Amino acid sequence: MEQSNSDVKLGRFLSLVLRHNPSAAGITLDEHGWADVEKLLVGVNRTGRKIDMSTLERIVRENNKQRYSFNENHTKIRANQGHSVQVDVELREVEPPRYLYHGTASRFLPAIQAEGIRKMSRQYVHLSGDFETAMAVGKRHGIPVVITIDAEAMARDGVTFYRSENGVWLCEHVEPKYFLV
Repeated sequence: MEQSNSDVKLGRFLSLVLRHNPSAAGITLDEHGWADVEKLLVGVNRTGRKIDMSTLERIVRENNKQRYSFNENHTKIRANQGHSVQVDVELREVEPPRYLYHGTASRFLPAIQAEGIRKMSRQYVHLSGDFETAMAVGKRHGIPVVITIDAEAMARDGVTFYRSENGVWLCEHVEPKYFLV
């Protein structure tokens, strides 16, 4: 189902609040990244945006990247991954598939080939389990390029992998020696 333009804009603001800047809505996150839903709704409405519980539930349900999760009784919400603020979203270590993929813009390729894939301002490097998703990520940043990564070799060498609630593969860093050309 396609999200309305207003839902997309609200979703982007929620992403900002729940991943990077909770104070933009005048709220705080707990140590696991959870925000109180009532305070979030009040805070978002205070910025001049219009949101209620049914709109928030629809955005969470219909977000194409499944960025957000509610707790069981929908009193708390958090972003599944991608935080630049320090939180512990309680990820579990998972054995990765043979290959993972990283989509980026071609203009970043020289730096990536020299330094590897770094987490930059995020807590983890984000990797995709399939080529198509990585290509879509790369397109958001310019002329896309997809790097195939030997995740099995990385795990064998002791790199820890996690998989977020919405299926994004996460690790601390990917050295260039694991790139398959």
